Amino acid sequence: MGKFNEGKGKEMPAVSTASLPDIIFMLLFFFMVTTVLRENTLKVDVVTPKATELTKLIHKTLVNTIHVGKPKENYQDIYGTAPMLQLGDKVSSPRDIPLFLENFKTKVPEKKRGLIISSLKVDGDVTMGILQDIKTKLRQSSQLKINYSAKTQEQK
Repeated sequence: MGKFNEGKGKEMPAVSTASLPDIIFMLLFFFMVTTVLRENTLKVDVVTPKATELTKLIHKTLVNTIHVGKPKENYQDIYGTAPMLQLGDKVSSPRDIPLFLENFKTKVPEKKRGLIISSLKVDGDVTMGILQDIKTKLRQSSQLKINYSAKTQEQK
C-alpha cells in the first residue's frame, strides 16, 4: 500500500493581478459619471459692491452663503420685483434663517462649529431694512461671525 501525502509538494498558485488596473479604471469611470457636483441655482440678481480692503476666506467649507437681491427676470412673475432672500436653493424669509443655520451646522464636525461664518452676498441696490432683519435673525441664532462679500476695484 502506498502512502498518501496530503498537500506536500503542491503550492498554491499566485493570485493574478493582471486585471486589477482594468477594475480600478472601471470603478473610477463609474464614480466620475455618477457623481453630481451640485451648485445652487441663483434665483436673485446680486451685484456686489466694490471695496478696496478685502480678505479671502480660508475655510470655504465652513461658510454658509445668504444671497439678497431682486429676483431674476424669469422668477419675477412668481416672486415679484421686491428684494428677497435666498438660502441655498430656496427663496426664503428672514424667519427661515435659524433652521437654515441649524441644518448647516449638522453637516459640520462639532469641533469646527465655532468657526462657521455667514457670508452675505447682497446686491448694492438693496435697502438696509431687509439686511437689518437678516442680521437680527443671525444674532438671535448666535451666528456672530458675518462676512460681507464684495468685489475688488479691478473686477467688473
